[in-house]
Amino acid sequence: MAFPVLVIGSSGSGKTYSLKNFKASEVGILSIEKGRLPFDQRGIPDDEKLKVIKVKSFNDNEHSPAQANAAKYSWIQTVIKNAKTKSIVIDDSQYLLSGEFFDRAYEKGYDKFTDIAAKFRNLIHFINELPEDDKIVYFLHHNDIGDDGRAKVKTVGKMLDEKLVVEGCFDVVLYCQDQKFFTQSNGQSTAKTPEGMFDLEIPNDLKMVDDAIRDYYGIQVKKTKGTKGKTG
Repeated sequence: MAFPVLVIGSSGSGKTYSLKNFKASEVGILSIEKGRLPFDQRGIPDDEKLKVIKVKSFNDNEHSPAQANAAKYSWIQTVIKNAKTKSIVIDDSQYLLSGEFFDRAYEKGYDKFTDIAAKFRNLIHFINELPEDDKIVYFLHHNDIGDDGRAKVKTVGKMLDEKLVVEGCFDVVLYCQDQKFFTQSNGQSTAKTPEGMFDLEIPNDLKMVDDAIRDYYGIQVKKTKGTKGKTG
């Protein structure tokens, strides 16, 4: 099965910047909101630059807000499933939740919160159930402060917090702060990683993280038919 990884941190903490050391052939970047990367790629040939794919919007007259967001999740799942790169990033994944919340702000009742939570949970489970065991999908996600004072996943409503606990769906949760990744909870965050995979504090270098995860679990990038061993 594929391997989802969660990276949480406040805006400007260095989550997206951590993509800088990937090669274009190694990673696909899906952005919910932004269209540009926060580092200099001048002087790099166009075919070697990291590129951002803006997640498709289905907000139109043909879809209700709920249908539009369901279509967006379906589109993301299709892109992940068909991606040639074996590392995929969903940048600012919390906007999947907050975007739908605002799209459906005028809907009455609490059923919408259940629907919003279920879509996000089902995306994680979709990745966990993909048969490709060499594919890693990174959720770059804003953090919030929980009742216990720790930095945690930012959600909307209480269902994901109380009934699911998003971090429980991931084996690797990194906390990004001050251009660093913290790999274990020290009482300040919900970070967690398997024993011996990382030091407690590492550079915010997602390519290094990707290499370490593959080395730890023996995940080998498999050749895709017709690509002569390339991942992109």
